[in-house]
Amino acid sequence: MIPIHAYEGRRVAVFGLGRTGIATAKALEAGGAAVSCWDDAEPSRVRAQAEGLTLDDLNRRDWGDIAALVLSPGIPLTHPKPHRVVELARAVDAPVIGDIELFAMAIADLPDKRRPKVIGITGTNGKSTTTALIGHILRETGRNVVVGGNIGDAILAQAPPRPGSYYVLELSSYQIDLTQTLACDVAVLLNVSPDHIDRHGDFQGYLRAKQRLFSMQQPGGVAVIGIDDNETSAFYSSLRQERREEEVIPISAGRVFARGVYALGDRVYDALDCASHPVVDLVKSPSLPGRHNAQNAAAALAVVRALGVAGRAAADAIASFPGLAHRQERIATINGITYINDSKATNAEAAVQALGCYERVRWIVGGRAKEGGLAAARSQFHRVEKAYLIGEAAERFARELDGNIACELCGDLAGALTAATRDAGADPAPGQIILLSPAAASFDQFTSYEARGDTFRELVGTLVPAVAVAEGVA
Repeated sequence: MIPIHAYEGRRVAVFGLGRTGIATAKALEAGGAAVSCWDDAEPSRVRAQAEGLTLDDLNRRDWGDIAALVLSPGIPLTHPKPHRVVELARAVDAPVIGDIELFAMAIADLPDKRRPKVIGITGTNGKSTTTALIGHILRETGRNVVVGGNIGDAILAQAPPRPGSYYVLELSSYQIDLTQTLACDVAVLLNVSPDHIDRHGDFQGYLRAKQRLFSMQQPGGVAVIGIDDNETSAFYSSLRQERREEEVIPISAGRVFARGVYALGDRVYDALDCASHPVVDLVKSPSLPGRHNAQNAAAALAVVRALGVAGRAAADAIASFPGLAHRQERIATINGITYINDSKATNAEAAVQALGCYERVRWIVGGRAKEGGLAAARSQFHRVEKAYLIGEAAERFARELDGNIACELCGDLAGALTAATRDAGADPAPGQIILLSPAAASFDQFTSYEARGDTFRELVGTLVPAVAVAEGVA
């Protein structure tokens, strides 16, 4: 673990006792702080006690001795209204921070020669893949790498930093909101589209949260900015006015420019140190299909080039990238039907990227709808053979699809998979694709998008063979 000494001898409140909260409490205790832990959910409190933590009901105690509140990123900070513990902390002028801010404090305490390189990745879509890809390239080229933040294990549960190491952090807008001093050596903004509006008040609040990652950088820090949407393109232009040319690298999945990294079709071009030249052939990277992954690859190449990795070495590493679970993960091909798990697509902007990679898709879609519904996926509706609707959004999505796509209300994932397998088995056309790309959050029926994807994977292994036998396909 990474001990946190910033609050040694003082009391810190930790609210939210999931994986991150438990790791945070242990790191603070290891650094000499007294920790008051609480979670409103009893199962979380039971887990924390099993981990050896002492509970202290923060709703009932006197806050006079609390030096700081470390808040789980999932708990409202400002919108739709601050959680009660946030108001209690503010009443005693205790800062409200997150585990990433504690990590930043630990890094800042190190002598310059011992500080690791920190790479922060944010954006609406593509964060996890880009983060994992950067980590993979750095490992494959001989670096000591820790991947964390919004992906993998809690960052404070990792081993203490070593000289010459690299921390590659996926950062959500929630995490950035709770961070004040994280100075990334390289910060990445992939794209921005409306998301999490309920937590930020409006789109501008969400955009400002993303942009704060760059305002925390020190002189000399490098910004890698996707310029394929209007908001990020404008942000790139503003940074270019404030920083030296070499400190701002544009990336794109379709635009050509004199300096930066961009993708055209299946090739990623490096135009950083000399004339533009192709470096990465994405045909050799089956785990990175589609235009969106071309942008992710361009971002990863820009980051590692800024960190001194040679282009050829980076290209070799990209070709060996295995991909991530729940991101266009090919589960199986059974009786000519390919099953793809894209459960991470929690909004239409993400789902449209997956839809664009396939033809004649049988689309499992639905969950807890986000603002905008399916509007952003409309450009790929022509690829959908039929939609199988699940969750709270089923009827709403049926209305949005009416007149565009044949659809069936299926209720849950098992019902949708059964119906889609039945229809695909009856269709003589080759290359049948059943795609779970929900374009909605998972919390109506699952605890997370991971749980939704895991359930899909399990159902493909157990339910699909039974359906095939029943339909006479096997």
